[in-house]
Amino acid sequence: MGILSTRKNKKYSYQPRYYKGDGNPYELKHKFDEYRVTAGDNKGLKTKFNNAIDDYRHNGDRSGANRRVLIIIGVLILVFLYIIDFDLSIFSLKR
Repeated sequence: MGILSTRKNKKYSYQPRYYKGDGNPYELKHKFDEYRVTAGDNKGLKTKFNNAIDDYRHNGDRSGANRRVLIIIGVLILVFLYIIDFDLSIFSLKR
């Protein structure tokens, strides 16, 4: 065991007794990995960032979810300011 090397995990070739299917039954895979570019083996921060930007540009928001979220956040902020009795007149110019 070297000082600078990391320990490797043990690999077992276990096959379930009654499993008769295709692929590995123990493979953990996200439901939407096939449709996203950003969920792959991307090396480096710059590559991940560029893939995320390309994915955002080419898959436009057709349902208006971003606008809806911003409206909800704005309403919640106004309700919070009303509850704490915040005085908005401090932002106006006093003459």
